[in-house]
Amino acid sequence: MPQRKNRNLTEGNIIKNLLVVSVPTMFGFFAQTLYDFIDMIWIGRISAQAVAGVAIFVTIFWLADIVNEIIGISAVSLISQSYGAGRLEKTKEIIEQSIFFKGIVSILMAGLLILILRPLSNFFSDELSVTKHILDYGIIRTVFLPFMFLSFSVNTALRCIGDARSPMLIMILTSLLNIVLDPILMFDIIPGTSITGMGLGIKGAAIATVISTVIAFSIGLFILLSGKSFIKISFSGLFKLSKENAKKLIVIGLPTGLEMFFRQGSQFLLLKFVSFYGTLALATFGIGMKLFNLVFLPLLGLSMGGSAVTGQNLGANHIERTRQTAIWASLLGIVITGVVTSFTLLFPEAILRIFIDQREVIEIGKKMIYILSPSFIAVAISMGLNTVFAGSGYNLPYLISGVVSRWFFQIPFSALVIYVFHLPITYIWVGFFIAEFVELLVIYIFYHKGRWKTTRV
Repeated sequence: MPQRKNRNLTEGNIIKNLLVVSVPTMFGFFAQTLYDFIDMIWIGRISAQAVAGVAIFVTIFWLADIVNEIIGISAVSLISQSYGAGRLEKTKEIIEQSIFFKGIVSILMAGLLILILRPLSNFFSDELSVTKHILDYGIIRTVFLPFMFLSFSVNTALRCIGDARSPMLIMILTSLLNIVLDPILMFDIIPGTSITGMGLGIKGAAIATVISTVIAFSIGLFILLSGKSFIKISFSGLFKLSKENAKKLIVIGLPTGLEMFFRQGSQFLLLKFVSFYGTLALATFGIGMKLFNLVFLPLLGLSMGGSAVTGQNLGANHIERTRQTAIWASLLGIVITGVVTSFTLLFPEAILRIFIDQREVIEIGKKMIYILSPSFIAVAISMGLNTVFAGSGYNLPYLISGVVSRWFFQIPFSALVIYVFHLPITYIWVGFFIAEFVELLVIYIFYHKGRWKTTRV
């Protein structure tokens, strides 16, 4: 049982509680963002085709992450609410069984992804060098997918019981390890030095990520098993699963999973739309996604921390504290995105040159940055308000906002741009911009209705 003083997020200063849980999480995700940036820089040194290949694989990979998200968002609600209500034995049980369940499901998803990877690669690109990069990178990442998903589970569990410091340190450590391993494994001679590397190319980037992920999971699991955090789980408990918990781990997060399914389905189509503009446009899209992650991952850290706080407060039935947590999460998100947006708007070409030095890609990318950057504000507010849904277990707004913004607006808009009006790729970026504000509008409507105030798991 607890080996340290429990962290109760249902009392005390709301802003302090939010920062105590969110800031370490944000730092952890910032480390991940830094790695993603540097990883793409190294991959850009191989070729634009390599960048395009990784961008395509990441889009395909998120198909598997739908299941991870379903179980993960369910676990956030279950763990944080039971911990906030003081039911420590129940909290321990949910943590153990969510890890076990995630492990089983992730193995099945890895097998499925291996089967569909080649057909989907050919769907997105008929350029042999691009599809080769997708498979070289993707097969390695897919085989070790379970370790990645399990590392998410142990970190989620730690955050939900108020220990955001441990996941932060794990993410920083493994991101730095990844940064060091990348050039060693990828190149014959490490760039900027005379040191001999292993010359594995894009496979080296995948192997570096796999090594770091396995280490991240191992450290997080050790912390939970040893009781060095606020809850001590048992090894034998990791091989048990009740029907009640299995059902909850699926049902609570199912709307979020369906939302991701529709979102990634739309992303599939949008990536295909971008492919009509050629490989350089795909490379630009891949770089754009890394830039988006510069904003999204810190916001995700803020949202995950905020969800743990709202979950504990809803478990204790503190509605007003929950509402204030969501408002402050939105405001802090606006500050973060404001800083990043200002930087990207001021120095778009310099940022793009970090990744690639092809003039055509830079010109496409500059227009993309000018159009998309202001929409980050809408993303920040949406994710701040979303904390009340994740904390309560009322995740239907995720589904509806995603379907409305992507399928009712962005997909039809993009299809018209390409097939009817034959407009330049700039208008595809405009579709992304408007879709974020449509999603914010839907999220706000559900937030204002207030069903999250009475929903419990």
